[in-house]
Amino acid sequence: MALPYHSKGGFDHADVHHQTGRVFVAHTANGAVEVIDGQQLKHVATLDGCPEAGGVLCAQEENLVFAAARGKGSILVIDANTLQITREFVAGSRPNGLAWDARREHLLVADVQDNSVRLADPNTGRITSTLSLPGRPRWCAYDPDGDRFLVNIMEPAGVSFLKPDASAQIDFLSISIAGPHGLDLDRAGRAFIACDGKVLVVLDLKTERELKKISIAGPPDVIWYDPRHERLYCAIGKPGVVEVIDTRSMTSVEKMLTEEGAHTLTFDPLRQRLYVFLPSSSRAKVCSEES
Repeated sequence: MALPYHSKGGFDHADVHHQTGRVFVAHTANGAVEVIDGQQLKHVATLDGCPEAGGVLCAQEENLVFAAARGKGSILVIDANTLQITREFVAGSRPNGLAWDARREHLLVADVQDNSVRLADPNTGRITSTLSLPGRPRWCAYDPDGDRFLVNIMEPAGVSFLKPDASAQIDFLSISIAGPHGLDLDRAGRAFIACDGKVLVVLDLKTERELKKISIAGPPDVIWYDPRHERLYCAIGKPGVVEVIDTRSMTSVEKMLTEEGAHTLTFDPLRQRLYVFLPSSSRAKVCSEES
């Protein structure tokens, strides 16, 4: 599927709005958020005004999409139905990683320049808390069972566990592999941490111990978990593959060829579609999984 052209650069994070099937992807090279119609599988809109677009995250029940504009230190709030930017607020120097606490309707924003997180109320744009981290943050997530945020830290390699109001770090767990990057959680109380050291680390969130280390094809970036088939999709820009991990057997079961530099993807769990974003050809590769 063709996306708007860029001569240099690429894409970053993406997410799917489950109700409509729309896919929202950060087009970093063009400073925009692209919108794909997941029903018709075609590009339908470009939302400008997001320089150095980074993190993108959908709040499903609220029908909102958040996009991090690293180039101007702000967060765009997008209505997933009308595709209108309804609010923009300042959230640090270079916001990137995003996590959503649906219980309180608060957004955690990880800043890759000042190594901190900020908790925001997107309804008002007010920052309610700011907290320094041990190092440079990568991706982050909200753990509803533990009622806490998880933030991957590049160096020192580990995971910061934060209070839900982001007022303090509860704990810091060192990871045995360098460069924790992509992060996702499953329903069994496990965290999947894709590390620059070419390893996927599986973490037990109850005991905060490493359960398994799985070798992968290269330094990874974005990962997504498919709860229906209990598979994890891991985007690896070099050599240009998506590594598929069976999370029951804890083994790599497939390497799907993509394109050199394709380091990001997203997954629609309702329609069972995997979207991989290809920077060199300005396209999205769509794979439909069997139900």
